[in-house]
Amino acid sequence: MTDDDAGEGAGGREVVVPMRVYKAVTVFSTLFAVVCVVGGFIVLDEATDRARLPASEVDPVVALLGVGVIVLGAATYAFSTRFRTSEMGKSKDDAAEGSDNG
Repeated sequence: MTDDDAGEGAGGREVVVPMRVYKAVTVFSTLFAVVCVVGGFIVLDEATDRARLPASEVDPVVALLGVGVIVLGAATYAFSTRFRTSEMGKSKDDAAEGSDNG
């Protein structure tokens, strides 16, 4: 594998969009992620009755649903970080960028 191939792989994960789209994706995906994480913890809290139930009485389906909603929020936020605009400059993974530390 050449250096050019490695650079294409790293840059292929980013999506360059106009600033207006970037702002919309950032705002709404962050909002969705926060709602999912908070909602997931609320559902998980209900499944365990505020962590007071013994393990044998915890509703596993509701608990897994809560964890799943938390993971959905985290995945949404992680996916949204792939977007950038052309005005943002080069990514930190770009091989053409020089290093000044050291």
